[in-house]
Amino acid sequence: MQAFTCHTGVAAPLLRINIDTDAIIPSREMRLVSKKGLAEGLFASWRYVLPDSREHNPDFVLNKPAYANTTVILGGNNFGCGSSREHAVWALAEYGIRAIIAPSFGAIFYQNCIRNGILPVELDNDQVHAFAGAVAENPQKNTVTINLKHQTVSTVNGMNAHFNIEAGHKEMLLKGLDSIGLTLTFDEDIRRFERRDATMRPWL
Repeated sequence: MQAFTCHTGVAAPLLRINIDTDAIIPSREMRLVSKKGLAEGLFASWRYVLPDSREHNPDFVLNKPAYANTTVILGGNNFGCGSSREHAVWALAEYGIRAIIAPSFGAIFYQNCIRNGILPVELDNDQVHAFAGAVAENPQKNTVTINLKHQTVSTVNGMNAHFNIEAGHKEMLLKGLDSIGLTLTFDEDIRRFERRDATMRPWL
């Protein structure tokens, strides 16, 4: 998975509360078992005029020229709630989303983000709205920078905020490791244990 260290990008406001995984990618868009090919279905119910069309809804934020090439989402409370649908995170990642900033996240969605290289940043509601206001005048110019090492979010026009993240999650993202990759960093310890255990319990 792609490591996350420091990222600067266009940030789009999706400040609705309780954006669930079915809104992020509707079940009708999940025609594949692969991680590839899901980006087209991202926010399909809002992004397109009709359910089975690909005609863009000009009122949806990601379709507006000002928010072209968005890589950061400014979300509302309880972002990613609902089902445990990992396809939601796969669709976001394939679209190019590198970070989501919101007051809170669905618990499983948060973990899925960590395991797929997307940084979920928790800031309080007022801070998220303040960042949305700071970028609104010119989103292409007023980009957002997220520095995971220093755990900061900032804008070119001077806004700054600090966020918290568990040390284990931070390490996974900085090193680009999913759960299996993180376990394999202890490969020699695991092999040492297996050799010792085989000596102590040869009947197994």
